[in-house]
Amino acid sequence: MCAWRRITNMDSVRWAFRCGSWTPSCSEWLFAARCIQAEEKERIGKFVFAKDAKSAMAGRLLMRKLISERMGIAWDQIHLARTAKGKPFLASPPSPSTVCRWSFNVSHQGDFAVLAAEQNLQVGVDVMKTAMPGSSTVLDFFRIMKRQFTDHEWTAIRAAGPEWTQLDMFHRHWTLKESFIKAIGTGLGFDLQRVEFHVSPLQMQEGQVSRETKMYLDFEEEEDWVFEECLLDADHHVAVALGKWEGPGSNMGDDSHTAFSQRPPPKFTLLSFDNLVSGAIPLTEEDPSYWESFRKKQEAPSRQSDPSK
Repeated sequence: MCAWRRITNMDSVRWAFRCGSWTPSCSEWLFAARCIQAEEKERIGKFVFAKDAKSAMAGRLLMRKLISERMGIAWDQIHLARTAKGKPFLASPPSPSTVCRWSFNVSHQGDFAVLAAEQNLQVGVDVMKTAMPGSSTVLDFFRIMKRQFTDHEWTAIRAAGPEWTQLDMFHRHWTLKESFIKAIGTGLGFDLQRVEFHVSPLQMQEGQVSRETKMYLDFEEEEDWVFEECLLDADHHVAVALGKWEGPGSNMGDDSHTAFSQRPPPKFTLLSFDNLVSGAIPLTEEDPSYWESFRKKQEAPSRQSDPSK
């Protein structure tokens, strides 16, 4: 496991919640549902599998916890919306001057939901669990995904060693690409071959956070972007992309980026369900039918889909 610790830097937040081992009780699930917006509750209720519903629920709770605790907005005054490209954001904050320079992002896949947040920096985060392709061989899977990586990246992936190690390196590269795409908020239309990662170190160690990997955009090294990499456990890669702030007050970006790069990289803190909902204020009345619908869901499909879907 990562060396989980208490975060002491108020400008950086790294939280993780282990959805895979969360078996919510009736009271937990109904309370969680009361603490998110009605449209979010409805959307989560439509998931076919319990695994997806739990991950999505954790992601929404992580965002509300961040906004409540770090931005000082009461839980029941928080309104979350999505950009046209699907990136969540805080809509109509009560005090723009105090919260406008916070950037945050969530990701959920495998057994974890994660959140990364910073002040005065763009943030994107992605988590990915290394797993065998659900419906093809590794060779066929790589062939399907060929256009998502550059020749340099494929060389690094295929040179990693046995098939499983190659898959692990593949998922590491994938989290890096996704974290950048999520940070800039462009969605699926971005050509992933425009960004190329030169990963370092070649082997990640649990309990350590690395900032050594470099990104090249259109063949030029991007010095204004930092990528944090970490293993939540042996199978889960996390990448956090951090770039200069481009929102209101963007003139603060240079100083913030320099100060950030001089700080030790923060590690992820593992939250329990009680941590996740501490300070939560219910927004709606209890809906017993929501639990009945959830408990009838199958946990997950018999064969998990691959990240190309």
